[in-house]
Amino acid sequence: MKFPASETLAAGSSNINGLERAGHLELWQEAFGRPPPKHLSPRLMRRILIWDLQCRLLGGVPVKTDRVLKQIAAGKAPAGTTKPGSHLIREWNGRTYQVEVKGKGYVMDGKTYRSLSAIARRITGAHWSGPRFFGLT
Repeated sequence: MKFPASETLAAGSSNINGLERAGHLELWQEAFGRPPPKHLSPRLMRRILIWDLQCRLLGGVPVKTDRVLKQIAAGKAPAGTTKPGSHLIREWNGRTYQVEVKGKGYVMDGKTYRSLSAIARRITGAHWSGPRFFGLT
């Protein structure tokens, strides 16, 4: 059950809302290539199907946003998301290092650094990507 490309989002949403469960299941299979999760409520299924229609008609999520969402789903903090007041902790060679994120830099052992890479270099003695060293990428 495919909607014509020229159909408006409002009309498509109305059509989805008017379908019975069997219609929702058919649309889901077409949209995602598999049946919906077993305990997905009909209301949430309709909302997801309407979101999918919106993406097809108006364009989906930007690539950069999609990448960040996938990182979050994988349990990784996206790069550049550290906020002032956050603390980063890393164990290296048996010692635990703690870094506090400030508005303009990072503080470790009372000394302010401009970048996480500078701190990683200080800890390891080698060139490291600071965000990678602290598990942010």
